[in-house]
Amino acid sequence: MAITITNTRNAVGPWLRYGATTAAVTATAVLGARAVDPASVWYRSLRKPSWQPPSWAFGAVWTPLYATIAYAGGRALGEAEDRHERTRLAAGLTTNLALNAGWNWLFFRLHSPRAGLAGTMLLNVSNVDLIRRTARLDHRAAQALLPYAVWCAFATALNASIVRKNP
Repeated sequence: MAITITNTRNAVGPWLRYGATTAAVTATAVLGARAVDPASVWYRSLRKPSWQPPSWAFGAVWTPLYATIAYAGGRALGEAEDRHERTRLAAGLTTNLALNAGWNWLFFRLHSPRAGLAGTMLLNVSNVDLIRRTARLDHRAAQALLPYAVWCAFATALNASIVRKNP
């Protein structure tokens, strides 16, 4: 009698993987957007740097970034060797998305650029961790996350500038 060892890679089908990551990213976008009010008196009263993009640019940038997060997550989950590896990656992605949506609530709902800065700094740490975890499974998926990490670093610089200009 021979013992056959099967590879559990791709045990979770692509529809489920990409569907789950797309649903998670969509929920993040919706929950985060609920807190944003760039037309509020409070936000308009803040002094902002001259290099801040116009409000419409944020939606134009976040839409493809969210798509790449869903793609990268689904792709990397498909490369996980076992359930535990998939669970660890999913936990890292979930944490990252919670920090992503949470920034909007810290900055806009709490009216606190300082809290927003702390949140976006945590998001940057989470981005590095997510890219590291993803790269262990799939280099292409990790590369797809790089523009997201760069944009978040830019957002951190923007947030820090707003904190400096509004003591």
